[in-house]
Amino acid sequence: QVQLVESGGGLVQTGGSLRLSCAASGGTYSAEATGWFRQAPGKSREFVAAITWSDGHTKYRDSVKNRFTLSGDNAKKTVALQMDSLKPEDTAVYYCAATAPVYDCSGYGCLRYPNEYDHWGQGTQVTVSP
Repeated sequence: QVQLVESGGGLVQTGGSLRLSCAASGGTYSAEATGWFRQAPGKSREFVAAITWSDGHTKYRDSVKNRFTLSGDNAKKTVALQMDSLKPEDTAVYYCAATAPVYDCSGYGCLRYPNEYDHWGQGTQVTVSP
């Protein structure tokens, strides 16, 4: 049974930085892609960023481009999300997610929806104060 565990959340002031980490354990872990989502109170879960392991390609939601950076090591089963220039609207619970070992998709919408992912972490809270 694959388990994903996030860490690194916390409270930071506007303009500050946080680095989230996601580690996979258990079973034979293999994923086509790993992503980060977030969910603020009263809102639906939304895509933040994703990395495709076959080519290292990354994608981001528009509001975090040039502020967030996704990196990872598939061999070590770890993914990190470096978040800079944080804003109050970034406040949410952040979740790490992984697709199945084989997942074929293409186009702008690829990897941007929660139902594309098979495994989820428990989430880590990020709070950005004004």
